[in-house]
Amino acid sequence: MKSWSTVLRGVAFAGMAWGVQAAELELEGSRLLVSGMLDGSAIQRFTEELGSGKVRTVVFENSLGGTAEAAGEYARAIRDSGVNTEVKGQCQAACAYAFLAGKGHRFGRGFQVHGLLIPLPARPRPEELASRWRGEQAQKTLAEFTTPPAAPETGGKSRERWQPGQGVLFTSTPTLFGRVYNSYYCDGTQGHDTSRCELLSDADPYKLGVLTPY
Repeated sequence: MKSWSTVLRGVAFAGMAWGVQAAELELEGSRLLVSGMLDGSAIQRFTEELGSGKVRTVVFENSLGGTAEAAGEYARAIRDSGVNTEVKGQCQAACAYAFLAGKGHRFGRGFQVHGLLIPLPARPRPEELASRWRGEQAQKTLAEFTTPPAAPETGGKSRERWQPGQGVLFTSTPTLFGRVYNSYYCDGTQGHDTSRCELLSDADPYKLGVLTPY
């Protein structure tokens, strides 16, 4: 029988299966809300908003897909401005690396299920998790996707390394007793059914530096 947190997680991600659209920006006081796919179409305005000095927190809300190159551009703008980042709902692929660039990076408050899926080219070893996303290490991981792949062996085909659905998924589910945090490895074959992802032990997002405390 599936746990209640698994059911909530599956429902939340299933609801995101439809209507992925290009990034949309909305400024609310000192918070810049970013929703939709980070495909680079809104990067100029995004950079201008951060350059104005008015933004203190970038809030990513239900942002899926996008390219590694777009992730790098958003991450660079966030690092240069020194703002914090926050996730409301789901943040996957390009959004995840942009999120990690924040001075402080957190899940939003309230009763919403949050999920952060960070693309990786392969299943991480336990010793890799401890440092994979701390500081500049996140930039190095992203660089693995933007560096041209080595030529395939004779007769073989090179595989695209940027697989938005493959990586480590961090979730935060509200309960009557507080939030429950879990971490999973998704190999990309799960589609929108993230209950098929593998639960990772000893992968607390705060200990790994993926989330920072309020």
